[in-house]
Amino acid sequence: MRTYKLIIIFLTGFSCITCGQNTNKKKENLQPQLSKKQQIMDLSKITDPEVKKAIEALQNGDKSWYSFFTENPAMTDDGRSIDFQSFFSNALGNEMFLSIDRVENDGKNIYGNFKAGKWGTFQTYFKFHKNAEGKFDKLDIGQAR
Repeated sequence: MRTYKLIIIFLTGFSCITCGQNTNKKKENLQPQLSKKQQIMDLSKITDPEVKKAIEALQNGDKSWYSFFTENPAMTDDGRSIDFQSFFSNALGNEMFLSIDRVENDGKNIYGNFKAGKWGTFQTYFKFHKNAEGKFDKLDIGQAR
C-alpha cells in the first residue's frame, strides 16, 4: 500500500511539473515576433538626402557613417564639446533612433526617441551642419526637452 501511495505522489508531482513546463511554452509562443520589415524604422520624414543616408548608416551600425563627415568634425553633446571619433567608436552599432518624431531646418535637425546604450532611451536631437562641400563639419546632439 505504501509503495502505491508513493507512486501516486510521484506521478502527481511529475504531472504538475510537466503541465507547468507546457504552460510556459504556450506563453512563449503567444509573444508576438517582429518581422524583419517591422524592425526597419521609417526614415521618410528626413528630407535632406545626405542626413537620411547618414542616419541609415547610424541605424545599421555601418562605418560608412564617418564618410558623411569632414575628417575632424566638431561635436557637442548637450552643449559640451566632445570628440566625434571617440564618441562614435563606442556608439556606432549600439545606439540608434527608435522613432523619428520631428524634422526641422530643411531636414538637418532630427528629433526622436533614441536608444543610447547603457544610458537608456529618451527623446534626442541630432543637428547636422553642412560645409560648402556638402559634408557635415559639425554635429550637435542632446536630450530634447
